[in-house]
Amino acid sequence: MSDEIEIKLQVPPAALQKARQLPLLRGAPARRGRLVSVYFDTPRHKLRENGIALRVRHKGRKRLQTVKTAGDGALVRGEWEAEIRGDQPDLTVVADSPLGKLASDRLARKLRPVFETVVTRTAISLRAGDSELEVALDSGEIRAGRRRERISEIEIELKKGDPAEVARLAERLAQVLPARFEPRTKPERGFALARGNGAAAVHATDIALERHMTTAEAFRAIGFSCLSQLCANEPGVRHADSESVHQMRVGLRRLRAAMSVFKGLLRDSESEGIKAGLKWLAEQLGPARDFDVFVRESVAPLSGTASEMGVLRKDLEARRDAGFRCAREAVEGERYRRLTLEVALWLANGGWSTAPDPLRSALRARPVAAFASEALSARFARIAKKMKKLKKLDAHRRHRLRIAIKKLRYAVEFFASLFGGAKSRRKFAAVLEELQEILGTLNDFGVHRRLAGDIVRHGRRKDRRSQKAFAMGIVTGREQVRFDDCIEAAIKAGGRLSSRQQFWN
Repeated sequence: MSDEIEIKLQVPPAALQKARQLPLLRGAPARRGRLVSVYFDTPRHKLRENGIALRVRHKGRKRLQTVKTAGDGALVRGEWEAEIRGDQPDLTVVADSPLGKLASDRLARKLRPVFETVVTRTAISLRAGDSELEVALDSGEIRAGRRRERISEIEIELKKGDPAEVARLAERLAQVLPARFEPRTKPERGFALARGNGAAAVHATDIALERHMTTAEAFRAIGFSCLSQLCANEPGVRHADSESVHQMRVGLRRLRAAMSVFKGLLRDSESEGIKAGLKWLAEQLGPARDFDVFVRESVAPLSGTASEMGVLRKDLEARRDAGFRCAREAVEGERYRRLTLEVALWLANGGWSTAPDPLRSALRARPVAAFASEALSARFARIAKKMKKLKKLDAHRRHRLRIAIKKLRYAVEFFASLFGGAKSRRKFAAVLEELQEILGTLNDFGVHRRLAGDIVRHGRRKDRRSQKAFAMGIVTGREQVRFDDCIEAAIKAGGRLSSRQQFWN
């Protein structure tokens, strides 16, 4: 078994051809070959559900079987290789890999080829100080039945030495090539292609932290997980898929929440620049999802109550569509390309991870289990205190409380693998989710009231403005009736949260 430490960059085909001629790579030892890899799984994709990829690579007459798993975010992956005799997987040689726990004769009978990758690879060997790197220029395609997807990417893999050299080389290449950070592995892209839902929304995946990890290692793993979710939803955002916009926002929120949880590590100007970039992206994605939810949850259910509601709905749908165009233009733009790449390189080797001052060095080296316990306790105590005053909180302070609850909920998800008590943890997280949803509804009510004036004023025809004013009155009036019930529901949920066992202690 070995850990595969790599960063993947997606580039246009013309840039891939240009890369070989860069002074950085020109003249370095290289070998060129054609790689055909067939990926296997069961009809219900049992291996994929367990975070395992199984492939058989054809190298002339040789067959090399590889088992891969996700590891430290998008930077480190587990890899187990063995030469086998035939074209079909051999599960007798996977005992020391995670697949060994699932291997059986029954599983072997169910395995079938799902897709293949056909790649022309130029592998270039480089040295950076005492480190050895391999730069793979891959051009080809993924094939799943009649479906095809182009591969044009640069993989930078550490063979020996300092992992920071991977990020440094990626940064140098990105300065001269129009590269995009690509968190998805070929198996992830292949399975999406095989299912025919390459533009489907991608949800967050579980984060596997180990208690022996340092706080810095844990932040890097969490950060890459959040960034991967964010980037994986690009295709759906380009296709104006509402759930993809939502899940990209979730990935963005999770990343910003992680930066808040680990803020003690991130007291530098580079981290502040990353925060500003993420805030910009949040602003580009917000209108599409907000107006979509407004239409579906607040206006559409009332469409039959008055003819004026149709006028309001048409106006809001136009705003929603404009929001989707804004989101698409953002992810297709240069600023987004630079931002996601900067975040990846920052996570891998940013100043936060190398600052020499003793305090931050000590914080980075601290065992993450102790850090997590303190962080969860502190956030829980602040929320419990505010929940006791919920009835007295104005809209702004309720909004801040909702954000604090959301961050605690994400922190619970980040650190879940460090603690036992799965049942207690699930119940705790469920109450947090309920509270977040109730307070989110209350926040929506306030947003709708603030939007009312702008919505009513929008448009040239006076009669249309009057109709929208009437319809908005129905919407906001209905929401006001629900206000007190939501407050009471939040108070009750807060009581249940206070009585829940703190699973991390």
